[in-house]
Amino acid sequence: MFEFASDPVVVQYVDWPAAVEPADTMRVTEHALQNWESGEEYSWRLTLPPDDTPIGAVGCSIDGPRADFGFVLNRQYWGRGYATEAAGAVLGWLKSLGAIERIQATCDCENAASARVLEKLGLSREATLPQYAVRPNMPGAPRRDAFLYSWTRAA
Repeated sequence: MFEFASDPVVVQYVDWPAAVEPADTMRVTEHALQNWESGEEYSWRLTLPPDDTPIGAVGCSIDGPRADFGFVLNRQYWGRGYATEAAGAVLGWLKSLGAIERIQATCDCENAASARVLEKLGLSREATLPQYAVRPNMPGAPRRDAFLYSWTRAA
């Protein structure tokens, strides 16, 4: 996980600081386990057989009838459909929860690859959110615009 969590190209558009040392990824994993147990957030590591090498992650949080989700993938595996497959599995799980009425995700306006994944998953671009998120891994940690994508359960 440290390999992709510390890669400046991979973490350019995320809203969390890049890993500086392998221990950073261990702390993130421990935090993810605590969040899972509390029901605050659910995250999965994307792994490849035969040795279950981690190549990315997908996570979601549920707040009443609304769920948010996101994903990150080691750039060695970009363009192979892994992000779409993993995020699609989480999206399918969220849709199967009858109480969820809205699922949403954001991505930086310049992150065309993530926007394509969200569109392939059938989410609709709903809005552009001005200065929505701080991108701590960009010079100066600027606030940047983001696209909001969503799916809503038919009434």
